[in-house]
Amino acid sequence: MRSIEEDVLKVLITKEEIDERCAELAEQLHRDYQDENPIFLCILKGAMPFMAKMLDHLKFKMQIECIRVKSYDGMNSTGSVKIDDFNFDLIKDRHVILVEDIIDTGLTMKKTSDLFKEKGVKSLEILALLNKPVLNKVPLNPKYIGFEIPNEFVIGFGLDYDEQYRNLPYVGVLKPEVVKH
Repeated sequence: MRSIEEDVLKVLITKEEIDERCAELAEQLHRDYQDENPIFLCILKGAMPFMAKMLDHLKFKMQIECIRVKSYDGMNSTGSVKIDDFNFDLIKDRHVILVEDIIDTGLTMKKTSDLFKEKGVKSLEILALLNKPVLNKVPLNPKYIGFEIPNEFVIGFGLDYDEQYRNLPYVGVLKPEVVKH
């Protein structure tokens, strides 16, 4: 049976680099929220491994919730944001940290954060594993970023190509012959 790792052209960010950066981000979050009992909203499915790794390092009271936000079809952004059922009463007057796998254009995070701000959060910040600043179309200024990456389509550590490759322990780039155009 063929290993999914055979489809990877290159590794951009190793498992060790991810773990080290998550520890650094956790220190920063601890300083900012140790006495606030914030809500971490993990955006499914992509941010699950990142949230799990952050939990290895976060050592203060917090609440964790999951939300499904969809804006991609294959490798392309649809331009619209869909949010599945969510009880917005949970976030009223609370510090909220949106946990995201990647910020490309920033449109998904902008629309999502605007919606949550309308629902009465005390504060809202973004914690993203990856940011592609070259593609950012809106001023977002996320406070907590793991890594800035070039404009390449990435997979692994939660990021997918047609729902595959999320289980790689690193962030990589697929070989061109694997990608259906």
